[in-house]
This record gives sequence, structure tokens and C-alpha cells, in this order.
Amino acid sequence: MTTAHTAGAGTVAGGLGTDLRHGLDDEAAAARLVEHGPNRWVSPRRVTFRQVLADEVTEPMMLLLAAVAVLYGVWGRLEDTIAIVVIISAVLLVEVSAEFRAKSVVAALGRLTAPTTPVRRAGRTVSIPAEELVPGDVVPLRAGARVPADLRLAETWGLRVDESTLTGESVAVAKDAARVLDADAGLGDRTNLAFAGTTVVAGRARGVVVATGTATELGRITGLVVAGKPPRTPLQQAMRDLSTALATLAIGFSVLVPLVGALTGQPWREMVLTGLTLAFATVPEELPIIISLVLGLGAYRLSRRRGLVRRLRAAEALGTVTVIATDKTGTLTENRMTVAHLEPATTTGADRLLALGAACTDATPEPDGGWSGDPTDVAFLAAARERGLDPATDPVRRFAFTPERGAMSVVLPDRLVITTGSPEGVLPRCALTSRKRAALLARAEVLAGRGLRVITVGTRHANTVPATAADAERDLSFAGLVGLADPPRPGAADAVAAARRAGIRVLMVTGDHPACARAVATETGIGDGGPPRGPDGDEGAPRDIGLLTGRELDRMDDDELAAALARTSLFARVTPEHKLRLVETLQSAGEVVAVTGDGVNDAPALARADVGVAMGASGTDVARDAADLVLADDDFATITRALREGRALYDNLRKGVKYYLACKAGLIATTAASVAAGLPIAFVPIQIVVLEMFMDVAGSATFAAEPAERDTMDRAPRDPRRRFLDRPLLVELAAGGASLLAAVGGIYLVASFTGQATATAQTLAFLGWISGHLALAWVMRSERTPLLRIGLLSNRFLPGWTLLTVASILVIMAVPALRDALRLVPLSGAQWAVAVLVPVVAVSWIELVKIFRGRVAADTSSAP
Repeated sequence: MTTAHTAGAGTVAGGLGTDLRHGLDDEAAAARLVEHGPNRWVSPRRVTFRQVLADEVTEPMMLLLAAVAVLYGVWGRLEDTIAIVVIISAVLLVEVSAEFRAKSVVAALGRLTAPTTPVRRAGRTVSIPAEELVPGDVVPLRAGARVPADLRLAETWGLRVDESTLTGESVAVAKDAARVLDADAGLGDRTNLAFAGTTVVAGRARGVVVATGTATELGRITGLVVAGKPPRTPLQQAMRDLSTALATLAIGFSVLVPLVGALTGQPWREMVLTGLTLAFATVPEELPIIISLVLGLGAYRLSRRRGLVRRLRAAEALGTVTVIATDKTGTLTENRMTVAHLEPATTTGADRLLALGAACTDATPEPDGGWSGDPTDVAFLAAARERGLDPATDPVRRFAFTPERGAMSVVLPDRLVITTGSPEGVLPRCALTSRKRAALLARAEVLAGRGLRVITVGTRHANTVPATAADAERDLSFAGLVGLADPPRPGAADAVAAARRAGIRVLMVTGDHPACARAVATETGIGDGGPPRGPDGDEGAPRDIGLLTGRELDRMDDDELAAALARTSLFARVTPEHKLRLVETLQSAGEVVAVTGDGVNDAPALARADVGVAMGASGTDVARDAADLVLADDDFATITRALREGRALYDNLRKGVKYYLACKAGLIATTAASVAAGLPIAFVPIQIVVLEMFMDVAGSATFAAEPAERDTMDRAPRDPRRRFLDRPLLVELAAGGASLLAAVGGIYLVASFTGQATATAQTLAFLGWISGHLALAWVMRSERTPLLRIGLLSNRFLPGWTLLTVASILVIMAVPALRDALRLVPLSGAQWAVAVLVPVVAVSWIELVKIFRGRVAADTSSAP
């Protein structure tokens, strides 16, 4: 690597045993990967079961439970101690399994969104994980790409690279593959090399990998560092704070209840054990686990729907999005441009116009006969091939497209300059009269109004090869207009309609022509809902959709822009600065904004948005790095699916936390009620430990697997300022806990006051609790939809967990040794019926309320 800049690219490639055109074959690449190791300079954070187990064993609550076991051994019976140890092991296994699953899923998200890179393998350009690059691989580069390894450049076309991450130099460095440098050239002066971790800001190139991993210049600096633990999301931090507050409250009850019991004559040793065990059972230490599990599994479900979450905070924010600012090309449309219209100048034939456009491209030929590159370039080349035209020879100079110029140019060997770009970018550079230029702009407007992307072609013969784009793109001769069509994606209109039903406003923010943007907006329903309906249900004439251009935005102050945003949904000919300003203005108005983008110029808006959404198939590395969510298929419909998952994720968090805390509240209230009545506590400590185990399983896993409810996308986004533990949740939580108290506490008190033995009353309470909290899980799995409508088997975990719990209880009650270990006694058939049916009936009112509300809503919606 230290001498790669001192030799030509061909010599370097030969020394590495590779071919600059065909690259390595798969077998050679696999062998080199074994030899050199993965191409990474950050070691991924590993999650091991052993590590999670060690963390869980040292948790204060586990140490507290171990203390209970020791005290049982000192004050109680040996068999009680053995039973406690067995149960501790079971509880520990449940906790560790849930935590390991949550952390593993979160760690897997990093692998799902790992960077990929194009590479030449056996004469084909394929995309592979960047970690699999090896010395000798041939890598193409384009604007927006993150350089994946240290490369000796073989060919460059206007390549400029931002090396600030490596050298601290803020100015992009121009690269030249043809140069051969002295051995003592400094790092910043090695203009024939591209270094890992730097970013291509303009142009394109091809280079051969000369170093990977820690052998790269960046690797030498960083060493192999271990990836840090992902930061907590705001919701995770809020749940941790909530856990701390609730823990204080739970410990207070755990001290107060045994103290009252001891003062009223209960055995003090039994009360101490009960207090310690009650603290273990009621302190909500699993809340952070529940949050991690639901967030992680929700993000994983998103990945299966082709939405890759790069940051967990995005999974939270998806449920609150109120505005989507979407790009047009490739997101709403197929990004499959075709030449649909040719309008040559009088001195230029249609074939000549098409050949000129095909010569001014930046696409790369593929072995299969196709091309990779900008869709417009590919459309020109494909149309020229269909007509049997042979584009001109390779240019001697190329001036890449920039948004500021709105054009790109090439210079052919005969010094013919060909410029293509937007009408606004090219026509001012043509030698035309003002009247002719205005007429051509008007004609371009008409074509764009048909939904065509209009490309203007201009030419001139230069005396010498121009050195700058400004020199090349002057005094052009107008050659013609070319209209390209990019049809909307089949599901785009339905996806926009789904977003509107969900109360989410969709804006189109594009750099394209206003008329073209308006045509696509009309087809997809952006703006005022799409084409109107006539009196007979037929589509009428297209409505006028409010539109602003970048120039109009420049003339607005912040207040004027905020007012315009309230009534405008379409923005065309915008720059990255405009897009960023739109996002900031929307956020200032209290909106939660999701932004889509694919280019380097979209990165500022993606980073500023509440949820940045990058295109995975066509997007640049810089855009993906700035985004929170990457769409693997670049499809707008995937965004609406992601929004649905985001809402379902938040709903599941509410359900899980509500159920979990309702069980905790019911347990505390039931034990407190028994003490207040002057009776022995409803559960002996070993029973409380078992109940805790069953509650943990449900709280940690059941609600994470719950699918979205049917009306998830038929309601307004939630207010991000709304507290998680808001009044409705607290009311439902209290209602669930009160239901358990009424059922279980009622069974225990009635049994005790009617002369039943304490062991019998405690057995009834124990079985009643198991039955009640199972039933509560079923009715709390949905907030608005009745259970029968969502399907009994739609949550695959809950039926299995229910059957396992029932089977466990039946085995415990049938095996005398297990029954005795838990201080339970046999029950009669009538007692079994009471213990099972009373709690089920006690929580069924929650389901009846959902059914009643659904009928009221249906009657309201059907009323005239």
C-alpha cells in the first residue's frame, strides 16, 4: 500500500494478480478473504448468552431473590429452599432468554443495514457487503459513494473526493488516475489513490483495492475498535426513569404490607420473607427489557417488509409522523426512464438528436449488454440501440452534472461539445433570440405538463478542448428537446391514499420540472386528493394543485413560507437548501416529518428530519449514512408499510406496559387487601415467585408479537408530546388491576371468611391469579378491536404461552411433590370452577366495552 501511488494502475493490478476489466473470480476472492480477513476497522459488538446471563445474575432483584432462598434455608424447610432455587433458575432462564433475544435482534439490525459496494467479479458488476472486499478487487465509484477500501485509481472522470475524515482537509481533492507520484508524496498529495472512509463528491472512477481493514490508512489510525453499545432511545430512557420511580413505590408497599401484617399478629419471619419476595415480584425491573424487545422485534419486522432500521429511535418516531416529504423519481415513480418523445431542431433529425443524447451520458456498460448509471443516461442508450444507432466514441473530457448548472457535458475527440440538461439549464447557454428561447421554454412546459421529463440537447464545435464546464457550455447550438417518461409505481396512488387516511400529509419535493411534478402528483393523488370525480363518478378534469418552485421559496421569509406550507403540497425545482428549509419550517410548526432522498444533496434534510428515509437500491452511501430508515426497494408503498409497523410497535409497547403494570398493581392490591382484612397474606412467598415467572414471560414476549390492529392506519398520528403513561392508559391499567383484585381478592376473602382452611384459600387465590392474568392478557392484546375480529391465532405466541401455562398448572396440581413444594392443596371440581371462571368473567367486561364502542362507532359512521 505504501508504494501503490508510485506505479501505474496496470502495474499495481498486475502485482495483485487481477484484471482491471474483469476483476477477480469468485474462487480467488474467497481465498483472499480467508487470507486477509474481513474488510473492517470496527469490530462489531457481539451479544453472547453468557454475557447476558452474567449481567442478569448480578441484577439487584436476582440477588434479592437469592437472599430469600438463603433465608428460607435458615428459617424454613429444606424443601422450600430447593423449590426456591429451582424457581430462581427458571425465572433467570426466562429473563436471560428475553434479554438475549432483544439484544440479539438489535445487534442484528447493524448487520441488516451493513454497507454494500459494487465490485467487478468475473466480468460482472455485482453488489457485495463491503466487508467481503479483498485486495485485487476492482471497484467502480460514483458521486455519493463511500470509498470502501484503499484503492489505486485506474480511471477517473472528474473525480473529487472529500478526505476530511482522514486528513482534516475541508476542500474536496481532485483525483487523477494517470498520475504516478514520488515515494515521498504525502498522504494528502496522493491524488491517484482513494482512501477508505472518504466520500466521492463528484465524478466517477474505477480503482483496484490495494488494502483492506486495518491495513488501510484509516485502519492504521483507528485500529480495530469495538463498536459501542447503541444509545438508548428517548422511550427506552423514559421507561428506565419510570422503572426507577415505580420501583420506589413498589418497595414502599413491599415494606408496608409485611409491617402491617407483623403488627396485626402475623409471624414476623414469614412477613420478612413475604416483603422480600413481594419486592422482587412488584419492582418493574423488566420494563426496559420489554421496551428493547418490542423495539427490536418491531424493527426486525420492518426489515422483513424491506425497511431497514439503522437507528432504533426511528422505530419510535414512525408512529408519530404527520408529514411525509417525498422525492418523486424512483420513489413515487419506477425510476425507469424511457424516451417517449423526440422534437429535434430544424437542422437536426430525430436519429441525430437521439445519438447526441446517447453520447452525452455517464452510464457504465455491463457484460450482459445493459448499462448501469443514471436512468436518463440508460434511457438514451437503450433508445439509441433500439434504432440501431451507434453513439459517438468515448469522450476526451467529461463535465459531470451538478444541480447548480442543471447540465452535463462531454467533449468528443473531434472537439464536438454535447451538453444535455434541463431546459432552464441549457437554453440560456444556447445562441438563441429571446423570443425563440421563450418559445422553447413554453414548449418544454407543455411537454412537461404531459408528465414527461424534458431534456434539452445543445452542441458546439470548440477550437480546443475546453478546460472548464463554463468554457464548454457557451454559445451552444440548440439541437432539440427530448421527452422521457417515468411512470408512477403501480402501488403509489394507493400508498398515498393510505397515508391520507392515517392523517398523514404527503408533500412532493423534487428538483424536477414543475409541470412534470404536477402531472405525477395528479396521478398519485398528492395535493388535494387527486383527480376529482364527476357527478356520475367519472374523473373530471385535473384539479389545480398548489405548487411552489425553488425561486419562489427564495423570495419568502419564514412566516410567509409557514403560511404557504399550510396550503401547498407540491414543490418543484428545489435545491438541497430548499428541502432543508422546508423540513425545518414544518418542524417549527409542530409537525413530525419523514423525508425521503437518495443523493448526496439530500443528506442534510435526511439528517434533520425526524425520520430520514434513504433509498437502498438507488441511493448513495452518504444518503444511507444520514438516514434512519433505508428502503431496500425504493418504493413509496414501503414507507406506508413502515408507518403501519411504527404505529403497531408503539401500540404494542402501550399494551405490554399496561398489562405488565396492571398485573403488578393487582398483586400488590390483593396482598394488601388480605393484610387489611386481618388475614394471612393471599400468597406465600414461593407462590409469588412462581407468579412472577409467569408474568415475566407474558410481559416480555407476548405483546411484542402482536400484529397491528385493523384500524391502525385509519386514525390520526399520536401526539409526540403526549405522555406515555397518559390518563387513558392509567385508567385502563387501574381497571385491569382492579379486575384482578376483585376476582382473586374476592375469591380469597370469601373462602377465608366462610371457614375454608388458609391453604385452601391460598390455593384458590393462586389458581385464580393464573386464570385471571391469562384472561387479562387475551383481552388487553387489542385496544379497540374485539378479540374475535383480530383472530384468536393472529398472535402466534399467546396461544402457545397459554397452553404451556395451563399444562404447567395441571402438572403442578396433579403431582403431590410439586403441589406440596408450592404449598398448594387439592381442590374439588366446584372449587376449580370458581378459581378458573370467576377471574375470566371479572376481566371480560374489558372485551364487552370494545364490542360496545365498535357498534357505537359503526352506527355513528352510518348515520346520515
